[in-house]
Amino acid sequence: MTLRASEFMQLGEKKLAACLVLLLIELFMEGAETASRSEIENHLELGRELLARGQLSDALSHYHAAVEGDPTNYLTFFKRGTVYLALGKARFALNDFTRVLELKPDFMAARVHRASVYMKMGDYDHAELDFRDVLDEDPYNEEIGYQYHRIQPARQQWRDVQDVISRGDYSTAIILLTQLLEISPWSALYRETRAKCHVKNGDSLAAVSDMRSVNRLSQDSTTGYYKLAVLLYELGHATDSLKEIRECLKLDPEHKDCFPFYKKLKKVEKALSEAQNSLEEKRYTDCIESAEKVLKLEKDIEMIIFGAKQLLCSCYTKDEQYTLAVSRCREALEIEKDPNVYCDRAEAFLGTDMFDDAIHDYQAALDIDETLHRAKEGIEKAKRLQKQSERRDYYKILNVKRTATKQEIVKAYRKAAQKWHPDNFQGDEKKIAEKKFIDIAAAKEVLTDPEKRQQFDNGEDPLDPEGNQHGFRGGNPFQHFQHGSPFQFKFHFN
Repeated sequence: MTLRASEFMQLGEKKLAACLVLLLIELFMEGAETASRSEIENHLELGRELLARGQLSDALSHYHAAVEGDPTNYLTFFKRGTVYLALGKARFALNDFTRVLELKPDFMAARVHRASVYMKMGDYDHAELDFRDVLDEDPYNEEIGYQYHRIQPARQQWRDVQDVISRGDYSTAIILLTQLLEISPWSALYRETRAKCHVKNGDSLAAVSDMRSVNRLSQDSTTGYYKLAVLLYELGHATDSLKEIRECLKLDPEHKDCFPFYKKLKKVEKALSEAQNSLEEKRYTDCIESAEKVLKLEKDIEMIIFGAKQLLCSCYTKDEQYTLAVSRCREALEIEKDPNVYCDRAEAFLGTDMFDDAIHDYQAALDIDETLHRAKEGIEKAKRLQKQSERRDYYKILNVKRTATKQEIVKAYRKAAQKWHPDNFQGDEKKIAEKKFIDIAAAKEVLTDPEKRQQFDNGEDPLDPEGNQHGFRGGNPFQHFQHGSPFQFKFHFN
């Protein structure tokens, strides 16, 4: 087919236009590449300056940008890896040094750094391989040789740790693990194992500290947050546990372990917090209700149960429900010998005039914490009250006026005796009831006898075991009414 001249000219113009477009695109790409290279160099320079000033996190952001701009430059990865290393971000440093060696396998500086990271992480197999490669290139490198020869003893020490743990020797395991962590401070396994040993030894604070380190080393690990939350919960720290489990859920809202644990934990923590707030605000009935709710929610974890019973011990005492307070305090003390629980129970004993028991509990608190001011004050108060109680107020015992008639006294006696008859109580409450019942009987004996009542009104206790000067030959016939006497008799309400 033959083209006319005009058609040929039109075709030439189209080709020329296409060529011009291609030229412009090429010039644009060259300019963009030049600008990109300039930007990368700028980021690297800023990174170096910030690194020199010790601003590691700021330097890291510029190295990030440089790596994104040129993901094939091994030196850029190496520089970022060294910053990660300085920040203690072991896994990120490891990834960068591995990438460097993929791009340039003979770059020994990266292999040395990677070997060091493996060593600090407790990954002795990989550390050994990298150190051996470096020694093949530089067999007289003393520092690398020293590190290489530390690997086998470290492996053996880890086996020793496992052996002593299997025998229940947790104190020795802690010592060995502490030595291992000087070689491998970034080993999550060693720190978690030491945390478990601390728990077995009863050192909860040390255990939590190690688990927090495990969590940092794990770098956004849901497993780390979950394990830490469980540990804190088992130690009775529900609020701190809730914070950690929420961090897990931020990473994975439907996490198979964290989510169901969170649902239960949230209820328990809320009830404990409400009980504590009610105690502080002197709303003792609300405190008791919330603490009892905790016991319904949690049946297994001792320290959570202890926290609830500790609150019940304190709230029942403050609410002057002394018999229930004594029972709850005893239950709490069976789990944990806590000095403040001893003090709460001592106050409950004081409320029922059981001075010897109160003094004993305050002393038990001081045996645990000799600086506890509350126990020091309490024991002095108990001794003063005991001295005052040597002269019992029989009118107060029966809750009658000093002018009460014999009929009023007998009526009050019957009411009080029915209320406090020991057959109506069990356990700790029975002990308190026996004491109350003996005092009630003694009050009736004195106040319904005109002569004895007169003696009492004159400031003398006719049932005082040292009161024989008042004509009770052969000893006091009512010694069995005194504090601490065994309850071996029955009373009739007549």
